[in-house]
Amino acid sequence: MKTSDDNQLKVFISSREAKCDECGEDLGHHAWIVLKEEKRAACLTCADMDHLVFLPSGDTALTRRSRKHSQLTAIVLKWSRARKRYERQGILVENDALELAERECKADAMQRDVRRGQAVLRRAELDEEYIRSFAARVREVYPHCPAGREMRIAEHACRKYSGRVGRTAAAKELDGQSIRFAVTAHVRHTETNYDRLLSSMTERREARTMVRDAVAAVMQQWESGSS
Repeated sequence: MKTSDDNQLKVFISSREAKCDECGEDLGHHAWIVLKEEKRAACLTCADMDHLVFLPSGDTALTRRSRKHSQLTAIVLKWSRARKRYERQGILVENDALELAERECKADAMQRDVRRGQAVLRRAELDEEYIRSFAARVREVYPHCPAGREMRIAEHACRKYSGRVGRTAAAKELDGQSIRFAVTAHVRHTETNYDRLLSSMTERREARTMVRDAVAAVMQQWESGSS
């Protein structure tokens, strides 16, 4: 019998030591992974889902509104030894979608403290000084990117989640390749229909190929000002 979860992207919290079969990184215990063909595991970075934020189960209105506003969502599941089944822990959604849903909930008095609490948690994740340096480097390499976009790129890249390009040893040197990786990921998710393709179950490599030219055009414009 099929359920409403059958055609939705899923992220699993592993119950044992996990390793990403794409980048080779040891993810440790309770890693967040996406299962590919032949049960190969991919970390959220390799699965192009590390820009999403986690919304725990429990608030029906906030979950419903976040899903409505997010182009890409995924169900987070964890194995229950007691019940011998996977149980939903919450969902992954786009940060902007969550913030919009929080504002809507506040507006109708359903969740007065949600936005404040989430903002505190997000600020705690960020190394403000490093973010400013990262953003400045983005602006230096891509001087024509829209105003304020460098901060969005830096905040995403520098969140303290393992595997994000901004937290690697190379990125700490603010090298050009790491900056390019961060900007490429941002352009792919925000300037193309890439997330919609993933949400419609298009295979990730195929989706990347489909938006590759659009990504290249935007990055060229941001770098040189020419299209």
